[in-house]
Amino acid sequence: MRYAYYSRLTARQQLAYRKSDAIDVVRVPPGPPLAPMVARIAETLASDDVARTRDASQALTDALTARFGLSPIAVAVLSTRPLLRDGDLYGLYEPAGKRRPIRISLWMRTARRNQVVAFRTFLRTLLHEFCHHLDYELYRLPETFHTEGFYKRESSLMRQLLPPASEDRDW
Repeated sequence: MRYAYYSRLTARQQLAYRKSDAIDVVRVPPGPPLAPMVARIAETLASDDVARTRDASQALTDALTARFGLSPIAVAVLSTRPLLRDGDLYGLYEPAGKRRPIRISLWMRTARRNQVVAFRTFLRTLLHEFCHHLDYELYRLPETFHTEGFYKRESSLMRQLLPPASEDRDW
């Protein structure tokens, strides 16, 4: 299925879109368990500690980039999401600039109620932004689009990183 905006893309962008859409699974390369890092994110997020949540998120991101052999990403965890007219901004992937490293920004609190976001929402946002990094560096796509394949890759990562018992937990 192609999303409505596909028809507005250039021929080059449509090719990147189709390539992205065709990839629906990401397999995390083997290595030491990542579940303790995921659990640490849950703990620090619940404690409402921005700095510790950033450190935990950075540790998981570092482990993932190392496993995939990708460029490092600087993770920023910010307090309250910006309130936008069209909705909330959960996270942001920023490719490297002239003097800026690759960066993922995540927000810990909701825009309207200023509540700490649910752990699964926070982790999914981190993995969503990491998928943009995979698009550029692993799959060598010239652009990264929100395709059905993209969302399947995000879900694939989520299933691999959450321990099976966590499905029954509140996090």
